[in-house]
Amino acid sequence: MSTFTLDTATSRATPSPVPGKRMTVPGLKGRKQDGKTEQPIVMLTAYTMRTAQLLDPHCDLLLAGDSLGQVIYGLPSTVPVTLEMMCAHGAAVVRGSWHALVAVDMPFGSYEASPELAFASAARVMKETGCAAVKLEGGEAMAPTIRFLVERGIPVIAHVGLTPQAVNALGGYGARGRSEAEAAKILRDAQAVADAGAFAVVLEGVMEDLATQITRKVAIPTIGIGASAECDGQVLVTEDMLGLFERTPRFVKRYDDLATRIGEAVATYAGEVRDRSFPTADQTYRPKS
Repeated sequence: MSTFTLDTATSRATPSPVPGKRMTVPGLKGRKQDGKTEQPIVMLTAYTMRTAQLLDPHCDLLLAGDSLGQVIYGLPSTVPVTLEMMCAHGAAVVRGSWHALVAVDMPFGSYEASPELAFASAARVMKETGCAAVKLEGGEAMAPTIRFLVERGIPVIAHVGLTPQAVNALGGYGARGRSEAEAAKILRDAQAVADAGAFAVVLEGVMEDLATQITRKVAIPTIGIGASAECDGQVLVTEDMLGLFERTPRFVKRYDDLATRIGEAVATYAGEVRDRSFPTADQTYRPKS
């Protein structure tokens, strides 16, 4: 995979990217050949331009996820997230990236009622953000909608297993597929969305053996989150894996503790302001001698 670096001499708002070819839908789907993916797909969430800039050199796929409801806006779930929110943040992520394929979540209420509503919402998202794909939750019930979108030129990532937009119906965020009946349904869901034309499917919060079984059975790449290392790729909420929150789901591995480090940096700044050691001559403007 190509490696990109930021040009630190450019404006912090509009850094010039190193030229590179952005990941495409066929390129990502094609990573799985004959049921196997030699190089797993790296996916993370991004909600802002700057975060996208930092993640982009390392990721195949960036998701402007509706998890921004909780992460950015402090909402209790993803249910209140609006199409306007997704368009604004999705556009920022596209502006901050040049290598990864960018997908945008379809928020609750923007696609379930009919394939026609889904198309109108998805078309708006793609026009206003410049993203390459949308992601929507649901299995067999959403297969006709996925087919409708794909046939009209809108690439779709599906999402089965634990579907956060259905948290009220599910009764919580517990792992799915514990019973034989539920596992069989999730397997049918994954096969249905693959048959409908989705180019990848997120498997969230499902039992490890089930995620492995699905990965071996469906032709499209599976992207796990709380699933199995055997999935064709993995995704996490960036703020979770960087340790910006004290509480995270069991399936999250923290790769840093930024909450502590940010707190320490701000405490140092506050102390210097209060004892008047900041700003110094290096941070103030004076007449040239």
